[in-house]
Amino acid sequence: MKLIIAEKPDQGSTLASIFKHKKQNGFIEIFPNDLFPKGAYVTWAIGHICQLVSPEKYQPGWKKWSLDNLPMIPEHFEYEVTKDKAKQFSVVKKLVSNSAVSEIIHAGDAGREGELIIRNILRLTNCRKPMKRLWISSLTANAIREGFKKLLDEKETKSLYYEAYTRACADWVVGMNASRLYSLLLQKKGFSDVFSVGRVQTPTLALIVKRELEIENFKSEPFWEVQAHFLINGKKYSGKWQNDGETRVKTKELAEKIAAFCREKPAEVSEVISERKEFLPPLLYNLSALQAEANKRFKFSPKKTLDVMQKLYQKGNVSYPRSDSRYVTKEEAIGFPGILNKLSDIKDYAVFFPLPIASITDNKRYVNEKKVTDHYAIIPTEQIPNLDRLDPDERKIYDLVVTSLIAAHYNKAIAEYTTITTLVDGRAAFVSKGKVQIDDGWRKVLNQKEHDEDPALPLLTKGEQGQTVKVDVKESQTQPPKRYTEGQLITLMKTAGKHIDDKELEKILTRTEGLGTEATRAGIITMLKDRMYIEVRKNVVYATAKAKILVEAIGHEILASPEMTAKWEQKLKEISEGTASAKQFMDQTKKMVYHLISSSVDQSAKWAFSKEVSENFAPGKKNTRKKAVTKLGPCKKCDGFVIDKGSFYGCSKYKNNQCNFTISKIILGKNITQKNIKLLLTEGKTDLIEGFTNKEKTFNARLFLDEKEKRVRLLFEEATLK
Repeated sequence: MKLIIAEKPDQGSTLASIFKHKKQNGFIEIFPNDLFPKGAYVTWAIGHICQLVSPEKYQPGWKKWSLDNLPMIPEHFEYEVTKDKAKQFSVVKKLVSNSAVSEIIHAGDAGREGELIIRNILRLTNCRKPMKRLWISSLTANAIREGFKKLLDEKETKSLYYEAYTRACADWVVGMNASRLYSLLLQKKGFSDVFSVGRVQTPTLALIVKRELEIENFKSEPFWEVQAHFLINGKKYSGKWQNDGETRVKTKELAEKIAAFCREKPAEVSEVISERKEFLPPLLYNLSALQAEANKRFKFSPKKTLDVMQKLYQKGNVSYPRSDSRYVTKEEAIGFPGILNKLSDIKDYAVFFPLPIASITDNKRYVNEKKVTDHYAIIPTEQIPNLDRLDPDERKIYDLVVTSLIAAHYNKAIAEYTTITTLVDGRAAFVSKGKVQIDDGWRKVLNQKEHDEDPALPLLTKGEQGQTVKVDVKESQTQPPKRYTEGQLITLMKTAGKHIDDKELEKILTRTEGLGTEATRAGIITMLKDRMYIEVRKNVVYATAKAKILVEAIGHEILASPEMTAKWEQKLKEISEGTASAKQFMDQTKKMVYHLISSSVDQSAKWAFSKEVSENFAPGKKNTRKKAVTKLGPCKKCDGFVIDKGSFYGCSKYKNNQCNFTISKIILGKNITQKNIKLLLTEGKTDLIEGFTNKEKTFNARLFLDEKEKRVRLLFEEATLK
């Protein structure tokens, strides 16, 4: 009899569903059939049912957070069953020990983490029975049946386990030691909180903080543009003055001179350049690309997209969601016509059929076995759902996956871009740009709006003459870089190699997976939120004062750099390929931790944090020590006083009388310091604050308190809008 161990309960149920079966407590009994003549049991983990033990389990003295206890490096790493999952573990252990069970079928997710989860369970149960590996990329009935017919030898995937196990142990060493190190050192500087540090989360956080500081330190500068409106042979259009390819003028005086020179002057078309551009359909989705697109279109967080995909996968409607590939094998491509034929019967998709291209089997843009890793791209399966039975979120994500496959069977989109240069009075050059869509191609399916504002231009030829009928001078302001959205954060992690100066390391990080993996990136972003390093408001990511403090403290230590991740990922990949030693890798990790501790202790004496960052720091929710409350000023609605409540300023008497007087900590993209709140509450207005942003405009203003409405408003004392 065989014992099949899945990674999650739903997956276990789906694997059993194609056979006659009976549900039991914590497992399912499959009755004898052609694949399992003696029958089988199906049971499951509940995700990571085992975890690496905490420091005090190795040495009781390690329970105390002390610099003297660092580094904490166990001789041998040990796993334990998490308390809330002990019941299911005992079910699995009982089945593993059952004398009727002669072979184990490892049916965890077909990837590194799945490999680790099931093998750890078998280690803790002291299982010595032979094992096979189920390796499938979708949970359709056909895929399950074929997978059980073609089980892999467990040796074929064992190297993935070594890689995942080594990764987990190394992450424990870095996380446990570095988190305690920086928490203790920063505590001495007055920041009483737990500062979690990790191999992936910290370089990701460093990139977010870097962008935050770029925005805060950005000095906005004014510029002017001169726009002329032409009438040539009855045809109207406009253009921007340019000199050596630059349309911006640095002074208002010069812009006004140019405008004055051009008004009511003759104009002549001096050059017409038309360029036809072709755009191939997008690649099929991997998880990162899907998360980025769902965030852009629907404002879904990366975790939400992954959760929705997991549900669709478990229903058998889409292929494995955690794929890092955007390509498929020829075998998969051969099945596309059958899937598409079923989709053509659905009202929502019928309009796209018949397809311009019947098959993409020989199209290397999509079909490339060399670029398929553990899994192929995310595609719809032949198990087409009733769309009306999907919930709204499932329908949106399923639609993205379906339309990406349909679009791959469409022709390229073709557009013609025209640039016209108009000379005014033979001297001043104005440039006009326009676009004409020649063939929508795949855009009929995906309907992607291009972010260009090129208007349609009239048909003009070189040498045509006319008049300058109007000239305007427009004042604008240079804009700071934009904060990341959650979707852009996923892409940033995926492409972190772009932030590395060393070209060899850049190649490594590009060859591997950037920061984190397809399976872990959403979790890392969620972790950064939970640990109060970032706040996400209206899909925009803000770094908190806590994040700035940690990243400044870590400074140039390799722990905050994508370079370290590049080196780690390279070594871990070599471990999975059997060309590198896990022991050697762990030895290098230990050396790095020793260096980190000694250098950080030395450097901490020189740490200095700005007053603004220190004032905006609020201890995390998990900090149980009571911090002295700083009264910032009187409440304007009751007899209480305003205090810092972490993510906002609010009345101290909220619990007593439900007073709802609050002031946001961030107004129009700008952090409002405790100093300015004190001024606002005691004197009625703040100092002049620079760098407010609204609708891509940057301006300076004071905040003042509208006593009548008990609201904070902007006060413009001069023409500060830029």
